[in-house]
Amino acid sequence: MKTYSQKTSEIERQWWLIDASVMPLGKLAVVIADKLMGKSKVTYTPHIDNGDYVVVINAKNLKVTGEKMTDKHYYRHSGFPGGLTDLTLAEIIEKDPSLAIKQAVKGMMPKNKLAADRLARLRVFDGAEHAHTAQQPKEIK
Repeated sequence: MKTYSQKTSEIERQWWLIDASVMPLGKLAVVIADKLMGKSKVTYTPHIDNGDYVVVINAKNLKVTGEKMTDKHYYRHSGFPGGLTDLTLAEIIEKDPSLAIKQAVKGMMPKNKLAADRLARLRVFDGAEHAHTAQQPKEIK
C-alpha cells in the first residue's frame, strides 16, 4: 500500500464561519489554524497548502480568561533607539480587534514558506455581518 500525497490540482477549498464571541482566544486560534492548514482533512499533505478559508465574525466581542485584557502585552519596535511600543490586549481590541486574532493564529502556524498564503485566507470582521455570504460558509460551533 502506498502513502497518499495530494497534488495541487486536487485541492478543494471550503469556507468556514466562526463566531469569536463563543470561545476564548487561544482555543479559537487553534481551531482557525487547524482549518487554515488543512490538518482536519483526510487528504492533508505537509508540503501542500490544502487548507480552507476561514471567516471570523464578532471580533469586537472577543473572550479571554483571567486578567489577559490588562496583563497581555503586544510589542513592536520601530528600529530606532527607544522605539519600543507596547499595547495591552484591551487597547488592541479597542483599536483593531482583528489584529489580536491574526497575531494569535500566526503564532499557532508553522514558521515556513506556506504560512503567508495560509494567513491570507483568514478574514476577520468586527461585527456580526461579513462580506462572504455568497460563498455560503459552514458554521463551526
